[in-house]
Amino acid sequence: MPTSICPECSEEVYVEAEIEQGDVVSCEECGSKLVVVGLDPIELDLETGDDVEDYDSDKGFDDYGYDDHY
Repeated sequence: MPTSICPECSEEVYVEAEIEQGDVVSCEECGSKLVVVGLDPIELDLETGDDVEDYDSDKGFDDYGYDDHY
């Protein structure tokens, strides 16, 4: 299982082999939420909330370029 270092507490963090860039994992030692920013080698950074899309926002389909009319 691949590992990386937690940028918050410097402990080793185990990640799944199928991890993808942008996935969020947790450090078991300090509980920090970490986002995968690199894959070779695995690099982690603190998740700030800016990395995760807000699907609960008030944006409509028009804001995303979707045509919801038939």
